[in-house]
Amino acid sequence: MGRRSAEKTGRAATATRAEVLYTGPEPARTLMIPAPGIPMEVPVTDSETVPGPIPLLPGEHTMSRRISFALVNACTLASLALGLMAIFLAMDGQPQIAAAFLVACVIFDGLDGALARKLGVSSPFGAQMDSLADMCSFGLATPVVVYASLVDSVPPAAAAIACALVAGCAAIRLARFNVSPKDGRFFCGVPTTMTAAVLALTVLIGLPLPGMALLGGVTLLAFAMVSSFPYAKLARLLRLPPWLFLLPVVGALLQPEMTFVMIVATYLVSGPILWMRAKRA
Repeated sequence: MGRRSAEKTGRAATATRAEVLYTGPEPARTLMIPAPGIPMEVPVTDSETVPGPIPLLPGEHTMSRRISFALVNACTLASLALGLMAIFLAMDGQPQIAAAFLVACVIFDGLDGALARKLGVSSPFGAQMDSLADMCSFGLATPVVVYASLVDSVPPAAAAIACALVAGCAAIRLARFNVSPKDGRFFCGVPTTMTAAVLALTVLIGLPLPGMALLGGVTLLAFAMVSSFPYAKLARLLRLPPWLFLLPVVGALLQPEMTFVMIVATYLVSGPILWMRAKRA
């Protein structure tokens, strides 16, 4: 009797435990859908945070820093506007005046960077804005001006291909510059600003060269922008012996066009020479 009662008690305990630990399908749940026009409140957990606005100017936001920041970005916008005006003038058949506007773009582009460092308002926003303005002024406006100046002396298709190459290489050069580590002594490839300055001055002074020779120079400058050759920065060039600067000055007085060609050619050749010296070392 005691044994049977123990078995009954065990079965009852097992049945009770089975009822508690039931793992069958869950009962159907009713989905509450709010009526139209009634907002549904969604609980927000503590881990969810609402992102705030990212400050464009890092550091202390004093009135003087705000004015300096606005001045620097005004120079960037001026470069962008001048590049747009250069496009309009080139489309209107005035490539030389458009080239003068490109030279002004180069000046304002160098001015905004110098002011940003001098006034201490450099920022990631300013760097990105400068890159976008450079693409407009130097990657788009410059090829348009060059095309307008070459289209009468070379086949239009060849001029279009060369100018499209300048635009594409400028985009690659700017993107690579944004993600590459900065070197205080050399550029990796010819910078877009210098390429635009050379092409703008070529159109402005009207080099007495055949159209196909000018077309070859445009193509060479495009490939030089995306090359891996090291090119010295302006600050490094200014450390050269002063007597070296007398040669281009005298040449500019005698033959300004050919002196300009020789200066550009010397700078382009310096990249491969420095690269070969680094390989040997």
